[in-house]
Amino acid sequence: MIEELSLVLPYSRPAETDASLSALVETYSTLLFRVAHSVLRNPTEAEDVVQDAFVRVMEHRRAIPEIRDLRVWLVRITWNLALDRRRRIRPDQLDEDFARTLAGGNLPADTALHESRELARVFREIDRLPRAERQVLLLSAIDELDTRELAQVLNKSESAIRALIFRARTRLRERLENKQARLTKGGTA
Repeated sequence: MIEELSLVLPYSRPAETDASLSALVETYSTLLFRVAHSVLRNPTEAEDVVQDAFVRVMEHRRAIPEIRDLRVWLVRITWNLALDRRRRIRPDQLDEDFARTLAGGNLPADTALHESRELARVFREIDRLPRAERQVLLLSAIDELDTRELAQVLNKSESAIRALIFRARTRLRERLENKQARLTKGGTA
């Protein structure tokens, strides 16, 4: 009986792995897409990163049972892959395309154009934030991640995450208000 089990188990594990990978994809692909999209601002690029993340999961599938928080591990993999891909892409190209997709589709063309330009301006200011503030701001915008998870993904304490979020939001608000005030006075941004 034991010999029969030893012959069957090695062959049954790949099926279990396939099933567990399918379950991971089904459970986490939407979250991972949002993580990648927050960095890349391009749905096609974000989809590629999610696929790459699951390829990494396949490569490390034997370690999965030992991972304490699978969700955080997956987000960290996706986050790092998205950051790597972002470095290879011209940021202004992504911002314009992303802003156009966010601008209201039911709005008149002139209003949608104005809205997309404003969004692109916000993204440019986000990109000017210090690296740690920019990263925590982008990740915190994903509603499904709490402070504890953000701390784990970014390898920081929860209090550091809260401080970074506060500073990033404050700095971004001030920069946007200052630019708006200069535009209102007739200056250039």
